[in-house]
Amino acid sequence: MIKIAVLVSGSGSNLQALIDANLSGQIVGVISNKPEAYALQRAENAGIATAVIEHKQYPHREAFDDVMHQQLLDWDVDLVVLAGFMRILSEKFVSAWEGKMINIHPSLLPHYKGMHTHQRVLNTGDQLHGCTVHYVTAELDAGQALAQGVLQVGSHDGVNSLAQRVHTLEHIIYPQVVEWICTQTIQHTDQGVLYRDTLMHEPIQFCKF
Repeated sequence: MIKIAVLVSGSGSNLQALIDANLSGQIVGVISNKPEAYALQRAENAGIATAVIEHKQYPHREAFDDVMHQQLLDWDVDLVVLAGFMRILSEKFVSAWEGKMINIHPSLLPHYKGMHTHQRVLNTGDQLHGCTVHYVTAELDAGQALAQGVLQVGSHDGVNSLAQRVHTLEHIIYPQVVEWICTQTIQHTDQGVLYRDTLMHEPIQFCKF
């Protein structure tokens, strides 16, 4: 059984979606860089081990990441899931977990990497928006995309309504991708990423218009 750790900084709604999904793998631990994060309470309610590693207590990013890395090793983790973890990870940490770490980003990557994606979509008048689950690499929001939730931008949508609609999609596609990794439906190999034993060139799309 694959052992999963979830990295959080906030309320943990994506963590809750993962807990509720009854995955084939086991969430063995949750790490937060913020002691007040409600995600920690969600983990405790589900009987999942937690660790608070406050980034402010470390002199630089690499020192913080080293402590986090050791905690993941102590839990014997196979897959790291970033769920609202608001820290940029060091290249050393990302390299250590490459192919074993995924993130969800609120845009249809490669469009709108970085922050403020909903406002940027509205500014450009795009008709489609959504979220992307991808492997994490040293380049921000640039790892291979595994799945996307796609929605149509409505004429009355604003930043808040788009954020809520995308969040709903996140809760659908993130547990699905994690389950696919748990069951080896998706595999990260030296030859590339495989989906059902076939080389993956485009993310799987879920549409909600």
